[in-house]
Amino acid sequence: MSGPLKHLRVLDLTNVLAGPFCCHQLALMGADVVKVETPGTGDLARQLGADADLNGRLMGLSFLAQNAGKRSITINLKSAKGKALFLRLVETADAVVENFRPGVMDKLGLGFETLRHRRPGLVYCAISGFGQAGPLKSLPAYDQIIQGMSGVMSITGDPDTAPYRVGYPIGDTIGGLTAAFALVAELCDPSRKEARFIDVSMLESVIATMGWVVSNYLNAGHVPRPMGNDNFTASPSGTFDTADGLLNIAANKQEQFEALCKVLGKPELIDDERFSRRQARLENRAALKAQLEAALSRRPAREWWPLLTGNGIPAGPVYGVQEILAHPQVRERGMIGRFAQAPGVGRDIEVVRSGFKVDGRAPSVEGPPPVLGRDTEELLAELGYTGDEIASMKNEGAV
Repeated sequence: MSGPLKHLRVLDLTNVLAGPFCCHQLALMGADVVKVETPGTGDLARQLGADADLNGRLMGLSFLAQNAGKRSITINLKSAKGKALFLRLVETADAVVENFRPGVMDKLGLGFETLRHRRPGLVYCAISGFGQAGPLKSLPAYDQIIQGMSGVMSITGDPDTAPYRVGYPIGDTIGGLTAAFALVAELCDPSRKEARFIDVSMLESVIATMGWVVSNYLNAGHVPRPMGNDNFTASPSGTFDTADGLLNIAANKQEQFEALCKVLGKPELIDDERFSRRQARLENRAALKAQLEAALSRRPAREWWPLLTGNGIPAGPVYGVQEILAHPQVRERGMIGRFAQAPGVGRDIEVVRSGFKVDGRAPSVEGPPPVLGRDTEELLAELGYTGDEIASMKNEGAV
């Protein structure tokens, strides 16, 4: 392992996305992430994805997305020997991450109070839909539920189509990032002398990212509404029709608006009282958009884009996922990692890395996503179990 977290071991008991995404970020920064999975089935994400054959082999594409660089051990946490093994593993760990419903780990006899006595310096992170307290704490929650309850869906789409869910699991992803940030903060605190319990609520994590719309409501009584592709803070800022498709333009500043008018051959709009001031442009958004789109209809988006950016006007095309992943801006910066002939998959796979670089390099992991239980024997040997003990635990279904 290499990276700033190379001295840390994290036990990942999580499933599907929020927890696995959290622990993947830690693995990218060098942590030894040990994925603790149920024998025979493992993480549910192993059965999810667009390739049915890989789902059947427990190497689903959804699993591949956020589990590279981890080691996999299978432990039956309901068996006595499995519990004993897990406690022994905890004694070697710096952090435990789980995303069961509140109370599940306590019922197993492996909750925070138990683990902190076995590992006094442990950081324990529990990720759940609504957190460990409150009237909704025991309810099940997936990303779809969180998007709906957080208010995100109510402001996604346009007035005729909302509410809409965002097209990927933002609740899970934001919850995972929140957990990773909180974990690293606690693990790097030199003043910490005892175990810590981190309670991550996916609902609250998402709300925390909605700062502007939440502030407008809390402090000005402004109820957010769906506005389609328009930016509620500025105009002209949104998606505009051109001769052959859509182009995003964000002329949020006065000088950008004036430059846009000139590039489009509409300098008269600069002094038009409907558009000359920022607030006026917000109040007359539809009329301004009609004027701009009439001018934009003369050229295709691919021609307008360099013209606008060349004059200091933020603009960009509306790409599909396949287009941006093939773009040199992404490919040449090392955003995509490749594993040749990944075990359990039988072909090369590609996964996205982190969204930042350190000294010009993208954090990465050496190993591909693990086959279920791949590292069980290795980890048991590290803990001091003999070959006979390992065989016995397998026969009894403890691992």
